[in-house]
Amino acid sequence: MARATRVPYLVSGTDEYGSSNLGRGTAAVALRLARKLLREGYMDVRICTPRGRLLQSDEFDELKPKESDMAKGRQRSNREAKKPKKEKAKVIAAAPSRKEAAWQPDFGAKKK
Repeated sequence: MARATRVPYLVSGTDEYGSSNLGRGTAAVALRLARKLLREGYMDVRICTPRGRLLQSDEFDELKPKESDMAKGRQRSNREAKKPKKEKAKVIAAAPSRKEAAWQPDFGAKKK
C-alpha cells in the first residue's frame, strides 16, 4: 500500500499543452518552482497555500521567508546583539598554582 505524503503547497500553471499541478513541501520550494514556470512561459501560474489561499504571480513575494522564520540556531537574541560574552581565562585543575606561598603564622614549637 502506498504511503500518502503531505504536500501543503500546490503550484499550478498552464502552457500550450495543458495545465500542470505540482505539489511542494515548503513555501521556498513552491516559490522557486512557480518562478521557474513563469520563466518557461507558463500562464496563470498560481500557488495554493496550506490554508487554501490562492496566490497569483504578483503576490508571490508574500511567501518569502521573514526574519522570524529562520532556524533557531541562526537567530540572534537581543542580548547577543547588544553585548557579546566576556572571555574568561581558562583554569586547568592539574596545573600547579602560580601564586607564591603566603606567610602563615607560627604558633610555637611543636611538642613531641
